[in-house]
Amino acid sequence: DAIWEVLPKKMQEEIVENELDFYVIDASKVAQEANLGKRTNTVLQTCFFAISGVLPKDEAIAKIKEAIVKSYSKKGDAVVQMNFNAVDKSLENLQKVDYPKQVTSDVELKPIMTGNADPFVKEVLGKILAGKGDELPVSAFPVDGTFPTGTTQFEKRGIADRIPVWDDEGICTQCNKCVVICPHAAIRAKVVSNEELANAPSTLKSVPAKGRPFDKETESYVLQVAPQDCTGCDLCVAVCPAVSKEDPNFKSINMHSKLKVEGAEDPNWDYFIDLPDYDRAELNITNVKGSQFLEPLFEFSGACSGCGETPYIKLLTQLYGDSILIANATGCSSIYGGNLPTTPYKTNEFGRGPAWANSLFEDNAEFGLGMQLALSKKQETSASLLKGLDKEVGAELVEAILNNPEKTEAEKAENFANLDKLKAKLATINKPEAKKLSRLIQYLRKKSVWILGGDGWAYDIGFGGVDHVLASGENINIMVLDTEIYSNTGGQMSKATPLGASAKFAVSGKRTGKKSLALQAVSYGNVYVAQVAVGAKDLQTLKAIEEAEAYDGPSLIIAYSHCGDHGYNLKDGALQQEKAVETGYWPLFRFDPSKPKGKKFRLDSKAPSKPLSHFMYNETRFTRVVKEDAELGAKLLEQAQEEVETKWERLELYRDM
Repeated sequence: DAIWEVLPKKMQEEIVENELDFYVIDASKVAQEANLGKRTNTVLQTCFFAISGVLPKDEAIAKIKEAIVKSYSKKGDAVVQMNFNAVDKSLENLQKVDYPKQVTSDVELKPIMTGNADPFVKEVLGKILAGKGDELPVSAFPVDGTFPTGTTQFEKRGIADRIPVWDDEGICTQCNKCVVICPHAAIRAKVVSNEELANAPSTLKSVPAKGRPFDKETESYVLQVAPQDCTGCDLCVAVCPAVSKEDPNFKSINMHSKLKVEGAEDPNWDYFIDLPDYDRAELNITNVKGSQFLEPLFEFSGACSGCGETPYIKLLTQLYGDSILIANATGCSSIYGGNLPTTPYKTNEFGRGPAWANSLFEDNAEFGLGMQLALSKKQETSASLLKGLDKEVGAELVEAILNNPEKTEAEKAENFANLDKLKAKLATINKPEAKKLSRLIQYLRKKSVWILGGDGWAYDIGFGGVDHVLASGENINIMVLDTEIYSNTGGQMSKATPLGASAKFAVSGKRTGKKSLALQAVSYGNVYVAQVAVGAKDLQTLKAIEEAEAYDGPSLIIAYSHCGDHGYNLKDGALQQEKAVETGYWPLFRFDPSKPKGKKFRLDSKAPSKPLSHFMYNETRFTRVVKEDAELGAKLLEQAQEEVETKWERLELYRDM
């Protein structure tokens, strides 16, 4: 009876009208008891065959267990047994519900798109998300085919069973490490005046703000999770350094059942998100804490829970979102970044945001270079037009616009204000040049072109283009989201796949080492190059991005990105990145050609302090080889260890550059 009463009216109507047999199971609970974590596929598959009658129940269960052995035996006997236990527990917990043959509920289904979304988002995008896009008439769509941005915020998918909650603000260090690592921008921090919290829900926690430029007497630090946008990956809790002295398992933020906390956390988020952001010009955004008070213009994407790529993209938009142009290679970043019908890229309160475009897989570097060349030409043209109108506009305003370096947030704000003045003046000038400049006025700003893509693009199929861009000398940036496989197409080997790793096309272990794309770029001598891992050293990642942006020439950042295809629980993604650095598997470094001799190359990680097995044997992509052939696995590990030591010796030689 309890189950029946909480069902939405629409669902009850379907059940009664079709005289359905109605079964329930707490699949999440069964999966957790079987140590499968959030994976409910085995549980639900068992239930389907047990009640559908497609096969006799005993025969179906036997075949499911055969499939489990075939699918998971390479992951070890323990994994097979956990799935067997899940099958057995599924049958024990599956219950049939005897329901009244009438509709008793007045609960309505939640709308697909929530919040203050406009009618197009609710009626068109919502219908597509509901799987009814084929019912939409052509007239429902804009004539020019444009879709609004920032629409993922209205989905409120609510896919997590457990979400993080800021439990103890007293022990919180306000480091914002949880914010920077969040793949979906679902945990945010703000510093606001105490007056702005006067009408906050009683459940919204806050604490006096620490550090500069904040006033702890009048300003408060607030940390809040978006309950319906969080994917429950656990990364934020894993990186939280604030541990209770009384209970080592209790941190400042901890995971809770969403059902138990969403009643308070939903209104908390609604109030929090409407609070003003701190003045960018006042923040110190050269450190992790300060940078994470900046509004992300990439949020709630469809990336996998725990994704290792999206924190880098989010950080880029926090730093340069109002002036960035992104050329995106086809791959994971185009799927979660440019999917239909919603998009995670958004604009700020002034209507400014990332300009994003996706060309093909194989020509993204060339595509991005074309964007940079076109941008340079438009900037040159707009500057020339402005100089030609100096008498009408005023020499002082012309000089202020053209000589503004826009290196600081204050300088950026000043230029925006000056461009508004220019726009008003141009409207009063009756000259063709003034009208042309009005159309090009946005190019009197500093803009930033970033070429994004995965290792399959940068190391393999698009490598020729990457090399061409690096050799061009143009002021352009490349970021490689390096998962060491073709993640989007199912985990195939790339030239970034390391020695000894199992991947499609190298199932028994790759026999050659990872291509050193970073050092190839260093060999040019005029390319800024950095190798980073945000989970291991977030400050180094931030510095590398800022230096690449500031460098007047081509730059390349190779960003270690943990991936579900690596074969471990991604809540440990940051921990694995730390181990990758400790073992020398992923050394951190920066090469800045603008620095004086002897200071161009900087090793940001220490010499390897632990054996490579400390990193490799936590991931199925490496242990699978050992399980299949222990002798081969040991040999590949030995070769990989030698490779790490050789590469480190080579890196140390660069110190004198």
